[in-house]
Amino acid sequence: MIDIIKENNFEFKKKFGQNFIFDTNLLSAIVKDSGITKNDIVLEIGVGAGTLTNEICKQAKFVYGYEIDKELVPIITENVKQENFELVLADFMKVENINIAQKTPNGFKVVANLPYYITTPIIFKLLEIPTLQSLSIMVQKEVAQRIVAKAGTKDYGTITAQIDAIASASISRIVSRKLFCPEPNVDSAIVRIDINKNKYNIDNYALLKKVIDCAFAMRRKTLSNNLKSSFNLNSEQINLLCENCNISPSVRGETLTTQQFVLLSNELNKIM
Repeated sequence: MIDIIKENNFEFKKKFGQNFIFDTNLLSAIVKDSGITKNDIVLEIGVGAGTLTNEICKQAKFVYGYEIDKELVPIITENVKQENFELVLADFMKVENINIAQKTPNGFKVVANLPYYITTPIIFKLLEIPTLQSLSIMVQKEVAQRIVAKAGTKDYGTITAQIDAIASASISRIVSRKLFCPEPNVDSAIVRIDINKNKYNIDNYALLKKVIDCAFAMRRKTLSNNLKSSFNLNSEQINLLCENCNISPSVRGETLTTQQFVLLSNELNKIM
């Protein structure tokens, strides 16, 4: 596989966060961790040299592979010859969510070695697509730790609570930086995120996201101050809101569990 890259005189581009995997045991493990079957439509974001793509194609019904780097097309064409694969040469962040939803009306799963420089925006974009079923993604180890963090810890943040509100996340394995080409400066981890939109009774998910965002906007500020600046509420309204949720207005947002954020946003939804 590395020979194909050399033959095409391909140069890795830092701006696209290109770190490829060639270890077939690891590639097979990533797909196994995802739990995909012959009934699944899979999206891969960042096809790279197509090494992971080949493994996904062996297990999935059909694979749509999104790749931004046109210079990889001859390498992908040479390496990925499965009939259940379609290359989409595009910047995934610029693809309309409605187009993806229409392409996958019965649902889709994501299996990908995500570009590290844009991991979080990709995850948030995917969470907005109604037909998403699960994500099995390779990310930086520190990002993985933030995704699965517990309330009140230093790693706990916006991405943790927003994912936990509609999904269950776990780290399936840690991956050494030495297994990538070129070798990055950090280790990685495979995270599996299974969507469950009925996990909590959320009245207004868009509002919940705003509440979570505001709670972490200024981590050193109290919940009361953050709510006041983000929603133009007065002290009396905030005190009543927090009282109804059995939450102290003086706590910091990073101490609230996802369930508490849901309660808070549901109460806020009643007065907005």
